[in-house]
Amino acid sequence: MKKTYVIIGLGKFGTAVAERLYELDNEVLAIDECTESVQRIENKVTYAVVADARDENVLRSLGVKNYDCAIVAIGTDLAASVITTLNLKELGVPQVICKATDETQKRALEKIGADRVLIPEREIGIKLAQTISSTSILDFIELSREYGIAELPTPAHWAGKTLRELNVRAKYGVNIIALKSGSKVNVSPAADAVLQADAVLVVVGTNEQLAKLKS
Repeated sequence: MKKTYVIIGLGKFGTAVAERLYELDNEVLAIDECTESVQRIENKVTYAVVADARDENVLRSLGVKNYDCAIVAIGTDLAASVITTLNLKELGVPQVICKATDETQKRALEKIGADRVLIPEREIGIKLAQTISSTSILDFIELSREYGIAELPTPAHWAGKTLRELNVRAKYGVNIIALKSGSKVNVSPAADAVLQADAVLVVVGTNEQLAKLKS
């Protein structure tokens, strides 16, 4: 089912998010005060508007309360991010995700009700460090400071065995949430699922548990 998104702030981050969401067949409303930024993206989203998101009446007139999710990607201007987030929550947008530049901004935005706050540079750095620290990790997504999701190739001695036989959760404390083999993805695999030699394991657990598994 197609979802609807409002992207506020069309810097590199906001533009990339808006364009990709639209490419994934979602309805995207892009908002920025800069006319040039809006003009650059107007053919790559559903709607693009020059507007000041700090004005609650403007957001109301644009119907943002009818969208499923709003992403505040304003950047370094904390005051603008805070006011915009408060406006979105006041209007009843179901989910508000904000971009922050550091932990101080992150805490401030969380305190005023942002449902999720991202620090893109930090998350990219952590993902890169996790990925390059071991040749066995194909990809990594940080869920929090303690938890993450890692993609790992199937160990040679696991091939041909079922998840029940391996008992990964009991031995390593992690959960295999999906198996990827070529273009096929098995989400929430059953205990009797047999691991193929070329399968990629999608595993969730603490960073410590994932490190133990990869070793």
